Amino acid sequence: MKKALIMWGSLVLCLFLLTSCGQVFSGGQLQKAGLLVPDTINDQVWGTKGYKGLLKIQSTYDIDVYYKEGMNSQLVVERAVKEFSKKGVNLIFGHGNEYAEYFNQISAQYPDIQFISFNGDAQNENTTSLNFEGYAMGFFGGMVAGEMTSTNIVGIIAAFEWQPEVKGFIDGVNFQNDEANVKIHYVENWDDAHKAAGLMDKLVIEKADVVYPAGDGYNVPVIEKVKEHGLYAIGYVSDQSHLGKSAVLTSTIQYVDHLYEIVAEQFHNGELQSGNLSFDFQDDVISLGAYSPELSPTFIQQLNAAVKKYKETGNLPKEPS
Repeated sequence: MKKALIMWGSLVLCLFLLTSCGQVFSGGQLQKAGLLVPDTINDQVWGTKGYKGLLKIQSTYDIDVYYKEGMNSQLVVERAVKEFSKKGVNLIFGHGNEYAEYFNQISAQYPDIQFISFNGDAQNENTTSLNFEGYAMGFFGGMVAGEMTSTNIVGIIAAFEWQPEVKGFIDGVNFQNDEANVKIHYVENWDDAHKAAGLMDKLVIEKADVVYPAGDGYNVPVIEKVKEHGLYAIGYVSDQSHLGKSAVLTSTIQYVDHLYEIVAEQFHNGELQSGNLSFDFQDDVISLGAYSPELSPTFIQQLNAAVKKYKETGNLPKEPS
């Protein structure tokens, strides 16, 4: 009888292990993926990058993917998540920091779904926030601005005061050029191109000759105005050298689409952590873009060396004050 019990116990254990192994190695943990964007996937900057990331996931894992635009309130997000859940989606990206709070409130209702947001505070077991370490990105952009200003007045048109790239940009300007003065204006919105254009007019009056439009929804219109005035710009989020190789000195790029791939792979392999995760140059999701021919080869060499050192050591040319 004991032998029979032992054999039965061993059989149960084997069946349990086989079942567990099937869940891990069957290649089916990532079933379907969904994307929520606050505005549109056609903005050619932030929203477009999220959509491209979703398409890469679809191609890599041969799964169905879904997206919804205009997801800018708790109510519409709840409706979209409910719809995605019925379709069998088990990985949802909320393409912005506002989704962290939305997902914190509803994620407990969907324990089989992992909720991903950006630059927020994920608080539940099945929520993750992906945070770009923007300080160094801004610092290197600031170095370029400090090097290239002739008036010693540099401008930032930022979306919000909390953006780490804003502080980084100021410190980078001051490191490269201790005579430069940085003028800062806030849009208080990622997408208000009209307000950003008005702030650009202020910077022209203030004699700023290098401008960093640190908002993905309005940076392209601002850069167009920069070109009209014969000034310089630092691109934001995407490589915007195509807008004018002479005008756009470089860009501070966030490879959002690549980060989507990283997260999907970790989730698929059962390795994705909950909570707040940070990504930087060392993770190959942030870089500087193409350099303008206006930059001297000597300065480009200096800048590249600084970026290389940061990737290897985590040390900037000058640590935060």
